[in-house]
Amino acid sequence: MNISIKAGRWTALLIATVFATACSIDPYTGEEKTSNTAKGAGWGALGGAVLGAAVSSKDDRKKGALQGAVVGAAAGGGYGYYMDRQEAKLRARLEGTGVRVERVGDNIKLIMPGNITFDTSSSAIKGGFHSVLDSVVLVAKEFDKTLMQINGYTDSTGSFQTNQSLSEQRASSVGRYFMNQGVAASRIRTSGYGPRDPIADNSTASGREQNRRVEIEMLPTQ
Repeated sequence: MNISIKAGRWTALLIATVFATACSIDPYTGEEKTSNTAKGAGWGALGGAVLGAAVSSKDDRKKGALQGAVVGAAAGGGYGYYMDRQEAKLRARLEGTGVRVERVGDNIKLIMPGNITFDTSSSAIKGGFHSVLDSVVLVAKEFDKTLMQINGYTDSTGSFQTNQSLSEQRASSVGRYFMNQGVAASRIRTSGYGPRDPIADNSTASGREQNRRVEIEMLPTQ
């Protein structure tokens, strides 16, 4: 078997391997999930292989593809790995607090119900919730290559303008708390959406309680 065929098969094997490891079991839900680290590495390997072959001479294309796949896998998996570690630490610190952690691609979302963060019609953070926010601060300081988009929401009770103002004030309160604890202001953005984008039925008390919330999105900076 000549070297070029071997290189081609090793490239295919490398790409297939990193894609195969993309599926794992989420220890928190017991469900199968896609590892963003492995998925990013897989696409990085594929892109690297294509680029490596394209920039190499005709005789060295197989070798270039293999080298490109290795480099691409390392680069592609880097940020996914960074966010995977951040997600794991957030889940561990926030377990049992009432805060829900969700992952969409390379974004991590923390959903904080209003009943545990604020009193009714108030934008002052409850004293008992400071320790939970402090846990987020610790992780945010460790993983300082992410932005924090803080969004406030309300239920549909009352006027739109009142709810809009309250949602903005609550998001700002959380943002100020993080800044006061040493998170750089340049990493923090706040927005209020009032009763828009409900996640439950506003016609029920339990639904309104879910809709009164603050969401923190941990977003990639690159």
